[in-house]
Amino acid sequence: MCPLVIEATDIHKYYGDLHILKGVSMKVSSGEIVSIVGPSGAGKSTLLHIIGTLSRASQGTVTFEGEDVFKMSDKRLGIFRNQNIGFVFQFHHLLPEFTTLENVLIPAFIGKKNGAMIREKGIELLTYLGLKERLEHKPSELSGGEQQRVAVARALINDPKIVLADEPSGNLDTDHARELHELFFELRKKFNQTFVIVTHNEELASMADRKLSMKDGMII
Repeated sequence: MCPLVIEATDIHKYYGDLHILKGVSMKVSSGEIVSIVGPSGAGKSTLLHIIGTLSRASQGTVTFEGEDVFKMSDKRLGIFRNQNIGFVFQFHHLLPEFTTLENVLIPAFIGKKNGAMIREKGIELLTYLGLKERLEHKPSELSGGEQQRVAVARALINDPKIVLADEPSGNLDTDHARELHELFFELRKKFNQTFVIVTHNEELASMADRKLSMKDGMII
């Protein structure tokens, strides 16, 4: 049986009087691909941000390989997040003034990793993702599909235990969306990478090992 990476237990989230998450529990094992689906406003992205430690729960616990992450200080949590969690968002948030390779390396530089070694790894990742000829291009010179693959490489640069993706194919046309979906499964096969993917794309959701459906702040 694969070891647990993340376990969320009885997660509640309030914004003022608004009760967004109403006692959500979930587990994700190493090498697993889990999709989360549901209508807008169901709480999917809020849950993803909490298990990714970008936001703290109002109530409940998130343990990462058995450690309660919200017992950490904000500073330690930032270091932990940089070392263990990769993120891919619908809007790839590439920095326009930096090249493809520089964008990918930013999380590694934040983590104070060795410059020469990490540059080599960035080139290796981008080559694997079919972007070898695009290393020195700026984001404005890349297609939407290429930009999203750069965002995937950036998410992988620190060898995260888990990658969290929030509507990663939401801005892509059908062909590029399918390519991105297949890429996640190739990455799982090559690196045993673990993914949690929030998506409205039923094709991607159904490809996952498990599909969790959310409605009104709960997993149904």
